[in-house]
Amino acid sequence: MSKHAEDSAGNLFSADSSKVQFQKVSQAQDGQRLDNFLIRRLKGVPRSRIYRIIRRGEVRVNKKRCKPEYKLKCDDEVRIPPFFGSAEPKLGKPSPGLQNLLSSSVLYEDEQLLVINKPAGLAVHGGTGIRLGLIEALRQMRPEWSETELAHRLDRDTSGCLVIAKNSRFLKHIQNELKLRNVNKHYLALVHGQWPGRLDIINVALRKREISVGERIVTVDAAGKPSITRFKLGQRFAHATLLEVMPETGRTHQIRVHCQHAGHPIVGDAKYTCRGADKSLSGIKNLCLHAWKIEFSVPDSKRLIRVQASVDKSMQGLIDRL
Repeated sequence: MSKHAEDSAGNLFSADSSKVQFQKVSQAQDGQRLDNFLIRRLKGVPRSRIYRIIRRGEVRVNKKRCKPEYKLKCDDEVRIPPFFGSAEPKLGKPSPGLQNLLSSSVLYEDEQLLVINKPAGLAVHGGTGIRLGLIEALRQMRPEWSETELAHRLDRDTSGCLVIAKNSRFLKHIQNELKLRNVNKHYLALVHGQWPGRLDIINVALRKREISVGERIVTVDAAGKPSITRFKLGQRFAHATLLEVMPETGRTHQIRVHCQHAGHPIVGDAKYTCRGADKSLSGIKNLCLHAWKIEFSVPDSKRLIRVQASVDKSMQGLIDRL
């Protein structure tokens, strides 16, 4: 494990000290998720262990237990327990090729935010077995991106529009808009088989569970959280259907599980494709799910930001062949 991490004032302290650490949340950190706050400060501590100490109540905010997604407020006091353990590999550095790819993938940027056309196959953040994610790469590329935070997330194999916050004010605003369902997201999904023309909405509860360290699976379960996705027919092919997909909620793997539940899993989705599915497209290894368009507001303005991302080359190539 790395020997030091930073407190909210930028001072170094011993991350494996035998003493409990207390940190005040600064104005710049206002609105940051608790898990992201800890991940950035306990560099080298495995992400799985950070979530474990949160679940066990060893991390406290203002002396109370909190969930990983809790949004910190300025002057909150975070209790960080002593930690002993082996380190994960050091944070990787973005190669010149990755830097060029991400720079060319910026779809929109202003003083508050940027929108990236996330490449398929690139995780949005580092974690177990992943030394470098998109957000860590961005923070190292330019000084003005050093404090960026993910406004939302996309699965590693999903391409398309990803909103990045440059400051806590916009981060709080966009997270609240997401909660209120005021952010419009449109995806493109290529699914197996002939999607029923009348199936334009799926409304089922989803439950997430961890099957191994860093490996999650989501299932339809009445005891889970509500989730709603709307569907619109795009184009039919002999063995597949191209859909426009509008998720109204933002559950983990929501679109993928809803398509599986309908009996038409997304092409290239190894995790959620049932056995016995149409074999005609079984050789496709790339997930055919693309975050196509996004529309959202900015603080203190009636102006809407509308961004569209071109389809990933691999997915577009398959559609063209079909």
